[in-house]
Amino acid sequence: MAAPCYRGSQQMTQTARPAKAITTTESPLVRRILIGIALAFLLLFLVLPLVAVFAEALRQGFGAFFAAFQSDDTWSAVKLTLITAIIVVPLNVVFGVMAAWAIAKYEFKGKAFLITLIDLPFSISPVVAGLVYVLLYGINGWLGPLLQAYDLKIIFAVPGIVLVTIFVTFPFIARELIPLMEAQGNDEEQAAIVLGASGFRTFWSVTLPNIKWGLIYGVILCNARAMGEFGAVSVVSGHIRGQTNTIPLHVEILYTDYQSVAAFSVATLLALLALVTLALKTWAEWRHDAQLKKAAEMPPESPYVVGNTQVPSGDDVSRHEWKRATPVLAPNANRH
Repeated sequence: MAAPCYRGSQQMTQTARPAKAITTTESPLVRRILIGIALAFLLLFLVLPLVAVFAEALRQGFGAFFAAFQSDDTWSAVKLTLITAIIVVPLNVVFGVMAAWAIAKYEFKGKAFLITLIDLPFSISPVVAGLVYVLLYGINGWLGPLLQAYDLKIIFAVPGIVLVTIFVTFPFIARELIPLMEAQGNDEEQAAIVLGASGFRTFWSVTLPNIKWGLIYGVILCNARAMGEFGAVSVVSGHIRGQTNTIPLHVEILYTDYQSVAAFSVATLLALLALVTLALKTWAEWRHDAQLKKAAEMPPESPYVVGNTQVPSGDDVSRHEWKRATPVLAPNANRH
């Protein structure tokens, strides 16, 4: 019998060197003008409004600022906003991972249509989305009589707020994971399965570590949008104080009641959320880009090969277990 063929450590592929970046040749004056215009735009439309929120909130001192947070309605709005985010984000994580897995790992009819459906909330106004849910679940809606028969209330209640928030936020995680999974391919998962790993272990030990930064990036964006959503929630909430008002709706009510200091004080919560989200987004985006770059630079063949089975070097399961795999004879090996 011919000896088993192990060629893993001897096969190393050469990756092409990246081309040098092409730099522009405009004059220093043009560069300074363009940079100045960009900085002026950011200052005028982003920085100054953010500063104005904190300045107006503290216009009457810290006493008036903290007084805005002593209201029961304020804390009810904060509580409802957190509850909505706690429900929406995990559901979108499950949906986003499943949708990205199906689109990136499999070929099937209707794949392009599924991608279009995922992008649908980006092209529909949140107000229109809220009206659609009122049409479906309202008292006079298509499912209204059925819900009334079982004494179920969705519109002008917390379930309606959760549903519309899921609708407007579910693309964020899926759209972050799809290109990442497509760039990484299926080789590592296939190697883990060949080596006897279960489906759950393959996902936990191989897939999840590869997508974790893209997943974190999508969760950050999803959470920020869920806590700051106004249009769709405004349509289905009913603006019931202390019951169906989230932080954005509570800020609007305070402002329309001419309580501007209280409105801007509560709005600082959303402003701080925006700053924290920006910092986390920058960090996660940096790690996400590094992961995409690493996936794009992976060689077409794995450096470890066991017979006819390619075993990726980046896979924890295969890296530690490939030597214990059943030897595979070369294609033309003599079997007697």
